[in-house]
Amino acid sequence: MNLLVPLPVLLPLLGAGLALMLTHRPHAQRAVTVVVLVMVVAIAGVLAYETDKGAPLVVWIGAWDPPLGISLVADRLSVLMLLVSAVVALAVLVYSIGQGMTGDDAEETPVSIYHPTYLVLVAGVANAFLAGDLFNLFVSFEMLLFASYVLLTLGGTEGRIRAGTIYVVVNVLSSFLFLISIAVVYAATGTVNLAQLSERLTVLPEGVALIIQLLLLTTFAIKAAVFPLSFWLPDSYPTAPAPVTAVFAGLLTKVGVYAMLRTQTLLFPDQPLTTLLLWAALLTMLIGILGAIAQSDIKRMLSFTLVSHIGFMVFGIALATTAGFSGAIFYVAHHITIQTALFLVLGLVERRAGSTSLLKLGGVARLAPLLAVMFFIPAMNLAGIPPLSGFLGKVGLLSAGIEVGTPLALAVVAAGTLTSLLTLYAVAKTWNLAFWRTPEQAHEMAHAIAAQDEETVRHGEPRLVHRRNYVHGGSQRIDDLTIQQARATVAVEEDDPDLHELLEKRLLDRHLPLSMTGATAALVAVSVAITVVAGPLFGYTDRAAANLLDRTVYVDAVLTERTR
Repeated sequence: MNLLVPLPVLLPLLGAGLALMLTHRPHAQRAVTVVVLVMVVAIAGVLAYETDKGAPLVVWIGAWDPPLGISLVADRLSVLMLLVSAVVALAVLVYSIGQGMTGDDAEETPVSIYHPTYLVLVAGVANAFLAGDLFNLFVSFEMLLFASYVLLTLGGTEGRIRAGTIYVVVNVLSSFLFLISIAVVYAATGTVNLAQLSERLTVLPEGVALIIQLLLLTTFAIKAAVFPLSFWLPDSYPTAPAPVTAVFAGLLTKVGVYAMLRTQTLLFPDQPLTTLLLWAALLTMLIGILGAIAQSDIKRMLSFTLVSHIGFMVFGIALATTAGFSGAIFYVAHHITIQTALFLVLGLVERRAGSTSLLKLGGVARLAPLLAVMFFIPAMNLAGIPPLSGFLGKVGLLSAGIEVGTPLALAVVAAGTLTSLLTLYAVAKTWNLAFWRTPEQAHEMAHAIAAQDEETVRHGEPRLVHRRNYVHGGSQRIDDLTIQQARATVAVEEDDPDLHELLEKRLLDRHLPLSMTGATAALVAVSVAITVVAGPLFGYTDRAAANLLDRTVYVDAVLTERTR
């Protein structure tokens, strides 16, 4: 059974090579990608069953004698993350195939580049979850950086290049910091293997161990978009094509959260830095959700809620208890599916209505009821409405915080409750404006905004309007607009009183590929299924959390396998 462990990494890499060879045969390329991801999902399911029965599964890769080889470790935590990420990656792939097969986005999303790069991304995510040493984890992050930059800049539009540049600069700096961390770790301990480090870090001077811990936490906090290191995310993710944005939002930040959870429990169990992480969780929750409610574009709103809800996961890590770890693991699995599903729905809305701006949208619920349902369910789940999995995950985390009972932990509990209410407000506002009101009401609102801006200019204000969110080249950005540009953006013309009829016609005339709608509906169904199986899933996460607290389970599995 151990031989299955490296396959979630090897199969996507082999598939990427084969997809490159099939550049001029797009149908074969798509078939290869789908088959590979189906196999990864099946393997992850088998590994989840096997690891839940006993000790972790360990494989040493390479021709070197241990411990110089590369260790891949599959335990309850890593396999659950692997399974959820594989299911999400498969759903996004099917969605993107439907988008590419229509021909509308052929220039923005070249299939010959997309499929092999996407498989490299999947391999990087799998390798990060299975990595048994810090350097292999670094390699995983570099695979993610390479693949994500290519996917982020598909089409080469100005907005995507700008966002991609910010993304790359931030992640290159974090990678450089990670290399420094690895060098310090190796200089102090003589190894980068996690199981060996768990033994050797305990004999280091306290100050040296603290420096190593802070270096690693800072690196992973950048990857996970923890405040104040989250500034790059809202400007980067919304610019990419819809399936790319969805998989980024669902998976990439969770790799950083996973790395924080793994290193905190395995390497620094006696020095959890609870106060620091609780403050980080509190500020991430509040700053993220305050940014979300200020947005007039749904993609940016969801990007800020993504930052905000990372705070819940950090909160569970900071508590350093079985209940805290279990709640964090459950919430990660829940949030991967919810966030991805919401961005896929937004991709459908943008394709159907031509925008995700709240200044433009109206009447989606009446004109496209299926899209409305597919948005409403995960949106309410994100807000934590009972009895959905978002509510159950938050109750688990907040209950764990109440059990700890310190003033700071209780303050984060209060912040989490407030964040949930503000999340509900943000998604309710989105529902009311984009889905519930009529296109005519949206048209009237756009007229009012343009008139207000023109009145501002007439009274001697600068001719540039600085507060408008708008969509340009398929991406949302904030920029300076003249009044005429603002009118063009919201499609307002004083001599066009029947604009709402045109908006309705545009909604009715645009049909969505079945694969895109089906993949989105399937992922929404998966998010509902997590609610249905929440009891057994919480049992699984409790066992995974117990393994994290008893790190000897992981260490003994790796070191025993090494001596065979």
